[in-house]
Amino acid sequence: MGIQVNHLVKSFGATRVVNDVTFTVNPGELVALLGPSGGGKSTILRIIAGLESSDQGEVWLDNERVDHLHTRDRRIGFVFQHYALFRHMTVADNIAFGLDVRGVPKEKQRKRVGDLLDLMGLSGLDGRLPAQLSGGQRQRVALARALAPEPRLLLLDEPFGAVDAKVREELRRWLRNLHDEFHTTSIFVTHDQEEAFAVSDRVLILNKGRVEQDAAPLDVLDHPATEFVARFVGEVNVLDAVDKDGAVFAGPLSVPVTATGAGKLHVVVRAYDLKFWHAEDGQGIATARRVVPLGDRVRVDAEIDGGVPIFAQFPRRSSLLRGVEPGARLGIEVTHARAWPAP
Repeated sequence: MGIQVNHLVKSFGATRVVNDVTFTVNPGELVALLGPSGGGKSTILRIIAGLESSDQGEVWLDNERVDHLHTRDRRIGFVFQHYALFRHMTVADNIAFGLDVRGVPKEKQRKRVGDLLDLMGLSGLDGRLPAQLSGGQRQRVALARALAPEPRLLLLDEPFGAVDAKVREELRRWLRNLHDEFHTTSIFVTHDQEEAFAVSDRVLILNKGRVEQDAAPLDVLDHPATEFVARFVGEVNVLDAVDKDGAVFAGPLSVPVTATGAGKLHVVVRAYDLKFWHAEDGQGIATARRVVPLGDRVRVDAEIDGGVPIFAQFPRRSSLLRGVEPGARLGIEVTHARAWPAP
């Protein structure tokens, strides 16, 4: 089943939170809506589900317009950030809730609940109450409840936001494996970039209610469509640069971008698209300020001559780190960058 969203507009009072949003999700795709808080991600998801009405626009599911239908008639599964489980119901009853509402016979309910308990790794927990479960288990119950009526579309609103980092990593791997097995068309909202890139087939970057880019994760990283996307995604340096006779420089640092003739530029360089090394002759073009261990990586903060801050990241045992310490003079090479005219 495919999804088509056409020219959605939604305002709350004088604030327009969704501004002419159009996109398509192909059958079986898992698509992430990623962006800063207030970008309109959750509102779009709620409009698709029928939990909010749009001011303008259309929502189509499987070639059927559904924005005029009640939520229960859209056959959509919705997973909330904070589980929204019924506290007085057992795990089994929570999972069976949607089936019971639809009048599914009890024997079929038991079979479906049993299958989902096995699938979700919840076997033996059917008689427990939500308060007796861990955060990760509760989120899997919420997902099982959403999947029980066999929805034609699954929507997840920051589904792992209420669990700790380790459980979050386990759940997102589990969600990707589950999707690969069932190919349920799905959209999930997240502000976690690593999560969006690790789980999704495509990423929609939203900012101030508009879609800035719609692309595969690697295309977003390597070919950002706008300066906002380049700045927002990943850890980046944003350098003031100038176009000098067909070459681009940020202070004494040469940057490998095509000259635009625009004069002043903003150059965006990702932390892993830089090489720093100790300039043994004392020359170099920058000075190391801090060397910060980050587990299996090391971040080096430096200052280009002229006072321009810059940082890069390296594998912890990289040979490039030899002699790199606070106060050391550094040589720098930019391996990849993007540039936009400065306003």
